[in-house]
Amino acid sequence: MAVQGSTVCQSSLEGASVSAPAGTMLQGIPEEEEDVYLLDDYDPEGQRQSQEWNPGVLNTREKLRVKSSRRASLGSRLLPWRCTHMQYESRIWSKSVLFCGFVKRPFWILVAILGLVSLFSFAWDGVLSVLADSRDAGIFPGQRPSLFSDWVTHGVVPIACHSHNDYWRRVPLFSALAAGCTSVEADIWLDGDELRVGHTMRTVLPNQSLRSLYIDPLLDILEQHNPAKNISSGETKSLIEAEDFSPVGIFVTEPDQPLILLIDFKASPELLWPILMEHLQPLRQKGYLTHFNGTTLIQRPITVVATGSAPFHRIQASNTYRDIFYDAPLDKLVPIPSARKPELEPESESKTSYIPDPDSDSDSPYTKYNSYYASVDFHASIGSLPLGRLSQDQLAKIRAQIAAAHDRGLKVRYWGTPGWPVGLRNYVWRALFREGVDMLNVDDLRAASRVDWRMRGWWG
Repeated sequence: MAVQGSTVCQSSLEGASVSAPAGTMLQGIPEEEEDVYLLDDYDPEGQRQSQEWNPGVLNTREKLRVKSSRRASLGSRLLPWRCTHMQYESRIWSKSVLFCGFVKRPFWILVAILGLVSLFSFAWDGVLSVLADSRDAGIFPGQRPSLFSDWVTHGVVPIACHSHNDYWRRVPLFSALAAGCTSVEADIWLDGDELRVGHTMRTVLPNQSLRSLYIDPLLDILEQHNPAKNISSGETKSLIEAEDFSPVGIFVTEPDQPLILLIDFKASPELLWPILMEHLQPLRQKGYLTHFNGTTLIQRPITVVATGSAPFHRIQASNTYRDIFYDAPLDKLVPIPSARKPELEPESESKTSYIPDPDSDSDSPYTKYNSYYASVDFHASIGSLPLGRLSQDQLAKIRAQIAAAHDRGLKVRYWGTPGWPVGLRNYVWRALFREGVDMLNVDDLRAASRVDWRMRGWWG
């Protein structure tokens, strides 16, 4: 009995000594890998060989191996920086462990961080683009008129920019005014007794008319700015002829700054002319139109300029009163020699009984009394910029055209200037502004209203 007791005690101690290392060795091993670990490392060689004939044991072992490998493969695909090999904990100085810890894992973490940053940047750019588009609608407080002011252009500083194809803006007319542009453009088409506004007749919408988009809003703005100067139609003639009548203009910061309404005749100019004269009558009755009275040019808040296929002979035929001025062809003008620079007197113009040839440089009919702009297509007249810069010949041609227009008292405007790349566009704007162009023809109102395009950049 004593021998048997000692044998049982010895067996218990041996079992305890065997089970203790097993618990210690299993520490740090995931639960799903414990069975595989025990089968691989704690199965004595003899028992393993004795169990090879048992298909149930083999199937269990293979299932555990496949299950563990699938989990590791799934984790590796979902988390590419995760090191899943068995030696990562046991042999920390092996090449595979070092490569995973110091190359693979930092690389994928960096890729993940850059991906999150890119995603955030993309989302932020989207938010900014939405907010930027909302600026034209006057959502931001800085873009809205002050609650304590009746001025629509409260806080807006006028700049020499022309809103090209203004009817395409998010809010026609008001988007340009919010940016400070002092000139807007409207293309007109005849539709019965109405003047429709659009780039082509097929793209004209029924509710887009010259009256609804421009004439009526301008009249409402000027009526708000001049509440004490509202008059009846019976007093129109005396008010227009009054030299001391000086209504407040569109911009509060510069009340004397006129707004140029450039009207592009697209087709049937002879039919459009009388209807346009009729549409302008409300502004004419209030005395808000810049006009020539036969001897003097009277500046008022709105200056109407006709371009495109507008009939110049109709404008010139009005010798005693005209409130529509012409957009003269800049490339048809030549500089006036110094000896022949005396200004053309209005009296001599009023006595002209013939229509001069518009294509004649020797007898140019365009003066500040019948024209306001002198414009031309930049690409057609000056040419392209293959090297991204204006050549000396191109600069000389620009200077000659500007001098010819200024000698006649006309404002210079180039349309069709490069719009992309942005660096090239800013360079052309800078060059034209430096050479003395009076009005920049722009499509991007926000870019034109900023001052950074005037700063010399990498483009030159």
